[in-house]
Amino acid sequence: MVPGGYSAQRRDAMEARRYWALAAVVCTGVGVAAGELVAAVLSPSASPVSAVGQGVIGALPGGVKEWAIHLFGTSDKTVFLASMVVVMAVLAAVAGLLERARRGRGLVLIAVFGVAGIVAVASRPDASSLAFVAPVAAGGLAMALLAWVRGRLLRPAPPRAFQGERGAGPRRPDAAPPPGPAAPGRSTTRRGFLGYMGAGAVVAAAAGGAAVVLRRASVAVAGLRAKVTLPRALKPAPAVPAAAVLDVAGLTPLVTDPNNFYRIDTALVVPAVNSDTWKLAVTGLVEREVTLTFAELLSKPLVEQYVTIGCVSNEVGGDLVGNARWLGWPVRELLAEAGTVPGADMVLSRSTDGFTAGTPLAALTDARNAMIAVGMNGAPLPLVHGYPARLIVPGLYGYVSATKWLAELKVTTFAADQGYWTPLGWSALGPIKTASRIDVPRNGADLAAGRFTAAGLAWAPERGISAVQLQLDGGPWQGASLAAALNKDTWVQWQAPLTLTAGRHQLRVRALDGAGAVQTGVPAPPAPNGATGWHTVEFTAR
Repeated sequence: MVPGGYSAQRRDAMEARRYWALAAVVCTGVGVAAGELVAAVLSPSASPVSAVGQGVIGALPGGVKEWAIHLFGTSDKTVFLASMVVVMAVLAAVAGLLERARRGRGLVLIAVFGVAGIVAVASRPDASSLAFVAPVAAGGLAMALLAWVRGRLLRPAPPRAFQGERGAGPRRPDAAPPPGPAAPGRSTTRRGFLGYMGAGAVVAAAAGGAAVVLRRASVAVAGLRAKVTLPRALKPAPAVPAAAVLDVAGLTPLVTDPNNFYRIDTALVVPAVNSDTWKLAVTGLVEREVTLTFAELLSKPLVEQYVTIGCVSNEVGGDLVGNARWLGWPVRELLAEAGTVPGADMVLSRSTDGFTAGTPLAALTDARNAMIAVGMNGAPLPLVHGYPARLIVPGLYGYVSATKWLAELKVTTFAADQGYWTPLGWSALGPIKTASRIDVPRNGADLAAGRFTAAGLAWAPERGISAVQLQLDGGPWQGASLAAALNKDTWVQWQAPLTLTAGRHQLRVRALDGAGAVQTGVPAPPAPNGATGWHTVEFTAR
């Protein structure tokens, strides 16, 4: 026996495992990318990856989802998709190691991936009849490629006695010699093998990129938004008065640009909803079911109003809140056409991607301008914000009211139905709590001592804001100056002059709603019905 021979064999075995793992990752990557490309052509809104991701999101406990939103904010979907890629790569590598150990085992694991994709796609309400082709293509191609690589480029694992593992006896003189260099088979070199793998990675990247381009192109070709001309509102929103906007550097704009508007939803891939075929159905406890097309919706007497909406996951001082000018048809008028049955107390709104929200019937039929919105800041809804139609309900957190890509309004009861988030531990009712935020100065800022102007926002939709107060370094509360309010449903800007001495400072804010009720300072997390507490920043003056 050659001294150190078993160590060399161990090194060869480890190198072989790396080659098999790499081969399986590349083969699976090509299969998945090809499946996404097929989905982009046949079923853009229900790709295998997005369908599996939606299934995983749906199965996660509510606390995990809240943690992700708290940690990553509006980047939660990007982080989740990146995590999915890592997990798929690890599982693919495991498949390669299984295939090395015994022919067919790795292929079985990849087949399980394919079946999971089929089941996930089948569960998608927005999947077309051809959506199953994509996961079948992804799994089948990955299996075929791995089988080809196994036969042409790689060797199976050598017998245990040749691997130099603990417990293996010395090789008999008459035994066949162990296989030669590590992983590549007799028909190729290491350089050739790595060349094949590099080519496969390029193919996977190209197919994935093409899928993204085609999916976006399909949205544009379908004419989801560009061809829409919004009608003039029967009741336009009043023009923004100059007194409503404060000129303080660093202060959040009064009206949020759609590109900067927060997005929190459960859709990994933005649903591609064709406005020419879109319909909204009113079902459930109604005297007559009503179906509304997009053209019919645009022909209704539309109203326009500035409304501030917020996510229940918003932390004290957070930015998961925005203010926009919404155009839409009051929901109460649609429900009046359907005629709600006595005893109903909730409307379960459903998105085209399956998300649901339970909204109190009273909030959709009272005097507030709860609307089926079609416009945002003078343009059709952006795709990511619910095109062609979504709900906007002043005074309620989005998880119980702001359903995007709206498809159905089911009149029902809280006893009979629950929205998506309620079974996960969130309250069935979600009135927005009085909140305020300091935008200037930012936490940790370095400022010049002397005169300084603090500024920020306060909101209490449906109640309005009557006052904002500041407390510097634990001293007495002092009033801030309020800009003119657009209406009681929007946030209001505020500012206050301060005189800062050199040193560390702490500033906190609280608001009073339209009835004079003081915002609570008791700290509470977002779950189960919205965060509370006074936003506080610390900074230094020099």
